[in-house]
Amino acid sequence: MDYIKIRFTNDLDELESKLDQTLSGMFHSMGPSFSFSRTTWKPQLDIYETMDKIFVMAELAGVDKDDLELEINPRAVRIFGKRTPSPPAGNGRYRLAEIQYGHFERILYMRTPINTETVSARYKDGFLHVEMEKTPYPAKQKVPITVE
Repeated sequence: MDYIKIRFTNDLDELESKLDQTLSGMFHSMGPSFSFSRTTWKPQLDIYETMDKIFVMAELAGVDKDDLELEINPRAVRIFGKRTPSPPAGNGRYRLAEIQYGHFERILYMRTPINTETVSARYKDGFLHVEMEKTPYPAKQKVPITVE
């Protein structure tokens, strides 16, 4: 059985991301509208597969379907969009702000190619469910070698 290869980041991207998260976390406590980077959070994912299909489930509570996009190619899946914050009621102020808002993106690189024509996606109760059919690898072919 082939498994899915997930590429997170290289070391430099990871260091920059951690710095952005630290700074954003400091300012986010003042109010959810503070942010330094376009990608401010990453949704949690579950990925599982059968012999012929790959399933991805993304937790996207509070994300409006119109603010959610899914791009597929034979080797990658990109889930991206934004979650818009709700302002506090009246003249209220935040005592604690842990819910992450703003833009998000997850890119999953597939080890097994997928059939982009048969992908299905549905959004229900804050979860995005994506079902993808694996494409079999083409059969190996022997190439005749000629002598000059």
